[in-house]
This record gives sequence, structure tokens and C-alpha cells, in this order.
Amino acid sequence: MADDMTWLNEPADWSVDGDEIRAVTGPRTDFWRATFYDWTTDNGHFYSRTATGDFTAEVAVSAGHATRFDQAGLMVRADERNWLKTGLEVTSGAVQVSTVYTREFSDLSVAPLDGEPGAVSMRVTRFGDALAVHCRTGGEWALLRLGHLDLPATVAVGVMCCSPERDHAGLEARFRGFRIGPPTSRDGLE
Repeated sequence: MADDMTWLNEPADWSVDGDEIRAVTGPRTDFWRATFYDWTTDNGHFYSRTATGDFTAEVAVSAGHATRFDQAGLMVRADERNWLKTGLEVTSGAVQVSTVYTREFSDLSVAPLDGEPGAVSMRVTRFGDALAVHCRTGGEWALLRLGHLDLPATVAVGVMCCSPERDHAGLEARFRGFRIGPPTSRDGLE
């Protein structure tokens, strides 16, 4: 799995064991552009490979979230100004599922998790210039977001983790079963 993957902002502590990727975030790491917080940062950890055309990327995410904005999940990236990230994040005092579309400026949406956060399955599907984000905590896939991104034919797709408010390394994120395959059906989106 990891042979064809590369890091953007490689963390000091990471490993691959079978189908599990483990990474520990560095301090003050994030992907965000301008909106509301008035900062732009592109130093989060992103372990990816390229995908051309339409696809579905899936992974099961778990992490030791403890600090505001700790996050771990999936990312689709054209460049530093055009990307999507989605996954588990501490916001509003709880671990929630967050999604950020960035088209020069970042936006944010969050959805609460039922019960205690354990491993959550995340899925991003590309349909041309549209990206659909789903999550699953045991039952059926639930649609979280459907949005537009101006994407080239080939993009980077992989797992990301960040800890914007930690002054030291510390969020340990685990990603199991990361895969990229053919796009899922449009059922559930129409």
C-alpha cells in the first residue's frame, strides 16, 4: 500500500503496518485558508497517491482527539488553494465529523457523531468537478456534503492529520484499509 504513497509535510513519527497507517501530528499543523480565522497554513500532514478521473477513496479513521481542532481523515488535493479534507475533528467541545472545501478560501461544516467516537469510516467520491463526502459509524453510508471543486484530471488523494492548537506533537491518528477504487453509484445523491 505505502510503496506508491508520498508525504506532504512528513511527520517525525509515523509507520505502516499491513493495512494500517499511523501518524503522530507535529505542533501547530493545519490546512486552512483565510476564512474567519485570518490565517493561511498548509503544514498539515498528508500521505497520498495520485488518482486520475472519477474515483472513490475510503478509510476507517480513529485518533486520540484531546485538543480543539485535532483532526484526522481523508484529503483530495489539487494544490494549496484547491482541496477538500474531511474526518474527525474536535470542534464545539466534542469530536465531530468535519468537512472543509477550499476554493481559495476555506469553508467548514460539522456533523455530530452518535455516541462515543471510535473508528469512523469516511468516503470521498469524485464525479467530475463534484466531490461527495459520506461517513459511516456502523450502519449505512450517510451523505455529509456534496460540493464543487475545480480539479485537474489528476489529483492527490490520501489521509491527513493536523493539530493546529497543540504546542507539542501529540495527536496519534490511525487509518485502516485506505483504498482508492472506481466511483460508487450516484444512488443516495439524487
